[in-house]
Amino acid sequence: MHMISIHTKYYNTSRKVIAGFWIRSAETPMRGKMSEKLGTLEDLPEDYREDMTNAGVAPLWPMMRNVLPHGAPNPVTKPGYWKYDTLRPLLLRAGELTPVEKAERRVLVLSDPGRGTGAMQATSSIYLGMQLLLPGESAPAHRHTPAAARIIVEGKGAYTVVEGEKLPMEEGDLVLTPGGEWHDHGHQGDEPVIWLDALDLPLFVYLEGSYAEEAPLQAQRNRPDASQIEYVSSGLVPSRKRGIQSRRYPMMRYPWTRTKAALRQQMKYNNDQVAEIDYVNPETGEDVLPIMGFTAMMLNAGQADKPPLKSTSCAFHVISGSGTTVVNGEEISWTAKDTFTAPVFSEISHDATSEAFLICVHDRPLQDRLGYYEERQR
Repeated sequence: MHMISIHTKYYNTSRKVIAGFWIRSAETPMRGKMSEKLGTLEDLPEDYREDMTNAGVAPLWPMMRNVLPHGAPNPVTKPGYWKYDTLRPLLLRAGELTPVEKAERRVLVLSDPGRGTGAMQATSSIYLGMQLLLPGESAPAHRHTPAAARIIVEGKGAYTVVEGEKLPMEEGDLVLTPGGEWHDHGHQGDEPVIWLDALDLPLFVYLEGSYAEEAPLQAQRNRPDASQIEYVSSGLVPSRKRGIQSRRYPMMRYPWTRTKAALRQQMKYNNDQVAEIDYVNPETGEDVLPIMGFTAMMLNAGQADKPPLKSTSCAFHVISGSGTTVVNGEEISWTAKDTFTAPVFSEISHDATSEAFLICVHDRPLQDRLGYYEERQR
């Protein structure tokens, strides 16, 4: 991981690339400091403004700083916090008021405070929603262009079927439904099941590429999911046969019991550092999805973490434990099953008051692919 300073305040006469970023070296001459203040629309004659409007054009310079601010982005996203004890009764009431047949997916959307209630995004690139499935219910099969992942919050007995593979949903599990893959949900248990949906929906909406298709419930294959057969042990994969390629998404359920055990083992030898584990494709080692990434974290009681400023936006879901997190000066006191978010380049400080496990949803895979992921010192 590279610590890089990207200079957006000046134009460069000579540049070089390191790790996909344009950077300025010590010997690079600089020229032409960018204007601190640009002309405004009001500076222009009214008749000229009217002629531009009629022609369907607008001057760039009055709005350039809105889209290209100096030095760092100016995010619309604000830190968000959703307390599970507040959301749970609302979800259960939704179960009484709206049958799943009338909802298709019974979800309460977690809207970014910077965009207001009803916004279909929790950060610039991540949509979050809390979904409820009651005993005996099923959510019909569909597929959509955005990719989705589920972090199971509460309950037993539910499952997701992805392309015929039945995936049990147990507390803390990460279950994937990649873009374009048929999936449905069912519930064979006797208590409500609630999970957190995370989708890269905002990007597809922005690209005008978001849509879904529906189908009948899928036939389920008569075998356990891949996490219980092909990928039961880390570092081991099925023998590669000539001419046979593995699936693009070979493993779509990541059991929390294994993740938690791996975090505990790492923590034993981590020299007081926070334990962090990335979820990856077991065949390629790459992120599990193209746009969203997932990182599990463990903090001991009394442990603090002050990560560098990162260009990613992110959401944290608390699997268990309690603590406080300060995001850009806003203090959030969290406990098990709560969810909170942070905009790009946020100054984040975690302090655990008890042993705590969290899963962070972020958009680093997208930024890595676009070549602009960045970290800055606090």
